[in-house]
Amino acid sequence: MRTNRTKTVTIATILLIAAVVATALVVGITHRDEPADRRGPGARPGGRTGVDLLTRITDYTARFTPTTGYRPPTRNERRTAASGLRLLLTGHADQAKERLSGIDLSLDTVTDSSTGRRYAEIADRTEQGRAPRGWGRVYVETGSPARWSVQVPHPVADRNTERLAVGVLRGGHGGILVIAGAHRKAGTGDAADVAHRRDSVFDAFCDELAERGLPGLQIHGFADDSAPGRDVIASTGRGREGLADGRLLADELRARDFDVCRAWVRSCPLEGHTNVQGTKAAAEHVPFLHVEFASALRTDDRRTARAVDAVGRLTTVWENGRTTWRYS
Repeated sequence: MRTNRTKTVTIATILLIAAVVATALVVGITHRDEPADRRGPGARPGGRTGVDLLTRITDYTARFTPTTGYRPPTRNERRTAASGLRLLLTGHADQAKERLSGIDLSLDTVTDSSTGRRYAEIADRTEQGRAPRGWGRVYVETGSPARWSVQVPHPVADRNTERLAVGVLRGGHGGILVIAGAHRKAGTGDAADVAHRRDSVFDAFCDELAERGLPGLQIHGFADDSAPGRDVIASTGRGREGLADGRLLADELRARDFDVCRAWVRSCPLEGHTNVQGTKAAAEHVPFLHVEFASALRTDDRRTARAVDAVGRLTTVWENGRTTWRYS
């Protein structure tokens, strides 16, 4: 009897140990394969963890249509969004997260599996809901001082501008990506056309960056018949502070066989003189470039890669501070 009882206890103990080991293996595998953005801000990049930033953003913008929801923010909501970004940029991430949470914006960290870089992501919690507000997203590279921004006011409506912007963000260091959260024709009238509206969260974010003296590149797209024979239309908007930067970018694009209309030299269509982010940058005496890319350039991967490489020469200059803007 004692022998049988001992055998029974031994078998039960073995089975229990096996179950514990199996559970530990499953937990360990799940933890390793879980995307870094779902593991929280403390997750560390390594191996194949993380998410592809391009896929993350294009999956987000794929839902944008002229009929998807958009709600203009109140003045207080815009101020709160801007102050949350300010706290993040000044090293107060916990306070930024709390501030942004008050208006249903989240602050998390994602690791781009393509580059291994980590980005702070500000996102709208209503994105997945039945009535999205369309307030957009911001990506701030962590571990590098903020030096410049790339802005996408018309994702989807200006086809593939969001893809081009991700390439620009990945191609440099110290970049901040600001992307609108709705199709430009969503909402009532032109409410979601954030390049021409002062009452948007997108504009509040861009204002904050301009006030901090960060130069900005705003990416647009034009139909081929808007400027026949042209690949790019480059403008400094309402200001002249970005003139040297615009010349550099235009030269780099020309060196890669793109035909560039330089708005500071001749009259070009779509010069962006009514762009409100450009107007703010001019008032702050901060370099701002309003750049329109032809459809053929945005839909051909090889041509897009050449354009991104050209922009990378500009962002390298911005990273090294070899221009005349100020930092605060």
